Amino acid sequence: MTSFVHTEYPLQHPGVVRAEQAAQTFSHLVKGFNGARGAATLLLSAVVAALLVIANQVVETWTEGHLLMAWIIMWTIAFTAIALLAAPARNAGSVLRTVLRAWSASRRQSMEDDKLWAIALSDARVMADISRAMTQHASREVRSFN
Repeated sequence: MTSFVHTEYPLQHPGVVRAEQAAQTFSHLVKGFNGARGAATLLLSAVVAALLVIANQVVETWTEGHLLMAWIIMWTIAFTAIALLAAPARNAGSVLRTVLRAWSASRRQSMEDDKLWAIALSDARVMADISRAMTQHASREVRSFN
């Protein structure tokens, strides 16, 4: 006698579903992310981590009897650094972000100019348009100077 077995297989893998949900949640979190604040936080944590490494090196040289006092001093340094360096780190992050945006814009403009020049070298009409625009710009500068 013949019997058929019907098994139900899921149409989607549960791991893939979880990964898609995590990616969707992450994309919602990134929309509200403030880049300047995040960069400042990253910069601040790097500076505080460096200070903690230095403080830890100092702590390691002390004897066991002073270990509790050393940890108290180290964490005092850490929290003081966080309090004192938060605003400068935020400002540095904002300045760095502005500089990077300006550099990116100038780089993009330079690449577009190079593309236009390459087209102009192969097409006489485009070269004539560029020449005409440069002539008009020069005549406007002469008029505004006089």
